Amino acid sequence: MPSDLLEISDLIVDYDVATLQPRPVSRESVVARLMANGQRSAARFVQRLPASNDTLDVEACNLALLRSHIELQRLSEEFLQADRIRCVLLPLLQVLRDAGVKPPLRIVDVGCGLGYVVRSLAAHGRLGRDVEIIGCDMNVTLVENARRLAEEESLSCELKVANAFQLEQPGHIFISTGVLHHFRGNDLNAFFAGQRQGLAFLHYDIQHSVLSPWGSWMFHQARMREPLARHDGVVSARRVHSTQTLLSAARAETGFTCASLDGARNLLGAVLRPMTATLGARAELWEPLMRHLGPLRARLGPAR
Repeated sequence: MPSDLLEISDLIVDYDVATLQPRPVSRESVVARLMANGQRSAARFVQRLPASNDTLDVEACNLALLRSHIELQRLSEEFLQADRIRCVLLPLLQVLRDAGVKPPLRIVDVGCGLGYVVRSLAAHGRLGRDVEIIGCDMNVTLVENARRLAEEESLSCELKVANAFQLEQPGHIFISTGVLHHFRGNDLNAFFAGQRQGLAFLHYDIQHSVLSPWGSWMFHQARMREPLARHDGVVSARRVHSTQTLLSAARAETGFTCASLDGARNLLGAVLRPMTATLGARAELWEPLMRHLGPLRARLGPAR
């Protein structure tokens, strides 16, 4: 079994980055790729998906993704992910205010999915009236459902079918949860390069550890029922990047000062802190940020 496993969700839908329009996906090509990678159960799952003349049914694939995201939201809820992000956003926003950045201060969630973090921050974040919270994703089905949920609660946030790095008004702070591991090589570099327009970023992903795949398997077996969520959730834990890989790519592509937050320093840390973050800010903002972080500063790794 190869170490670089494939996630089904990355294969069954495809979008043109420029137009955001879905591209046709060949079911047999996806099945063949998974089989060649030794992922037979994943290949069988894709083989069962509806297709017309070998082209996967976009609606059926999007519904499978929707069901998975509904289940995967439990991960963010149980790990208090919105609270983790809020604790870092508050000092970051204060630094931008102190630096005289003209409001509104725009926080952009890259690959927001169902918008759980965006909606939670809008409902309970208390980030300030000078802050705009925007969630971006290329999947229409996920964004439409995220909008519906936000409207039901009358939340002040925006959820858009958009490329987060091509907004008319660029973001000041880019955030994400569980997105980084989807990008490899040049795609990871491009992900960070898109954030040069901003002032800071905060990207959470699963902790890179020998224990992470086992912990992920136990959690998904206990809490998930959707096959796609179970499969991709466990594979995600095996695909996460090392801290060194993320910091090197982030520093090289943005020129920001960067550090890891809540990185595991031993096996116990990996168990207690299943999520870790890559934090970055423009060089002139880093020292003010360190002063505003308070106790969180002790949880930072070395800055690069």
